[in-house]
Amino acid sequence: RALNVIDVAAEAAGWNEPTPSGVARGMAYFESYGSLCAQVVEVSLRNGKPSVRNVVCVLDCGSVVLPDAVKAQMEGCVIMGLSTALGEQVIIKDGGAANTNFNQYRVRRMAEAPTQIDTIIIESGEKIGGVGQTPVAPPAPALANAIFALTGRPVRSLPLA
Repeated sequence: RALNVIDVAAEAAGWNEPTPSGVARGMAYFESYGSLCAQVVEVSLRNGKPSVRNVVCVLDCGSVVLPDAVKAQMEGCVIMGLSTALGEQVIIKDGGAANTNFNQYRVRRMAEAPTQIDTIIIESGEKIGGVGQTPVAPPAPALANAIFALTGRPVRSLPLA
């Protein structure tokens, strides 16, 4: 199952095809709650900062009951994972969180979303797995891998803001 998820993501993202100049791809894989997820993130730099162009998200969550709900969850998870990687952080001051509400905690805005998020659901017929957490994890390492491919410099800490 894992290899199939990775292969489907690579194929859908055109992994073996060259990227335009100034663009790189990175991939990450994660499994939890009985689901398997691979994502390919395509990134360029805009004013020296990473700009996510496209994301391919492939999820094998076993049997699927509501595919539209799974797709919506996958898209939201991609945005949440990118938000975590690109700017979310809790500031600790005097032993506690200094940002205690969303007006003090930066999350991604719609204008900062990738140009395209392709979702592919693999219905493997296995036991139903989770869809609300598994796709949140891969965006950060996939983005870090893409940035490394683009710049030659490894990403050692998050957020990338």
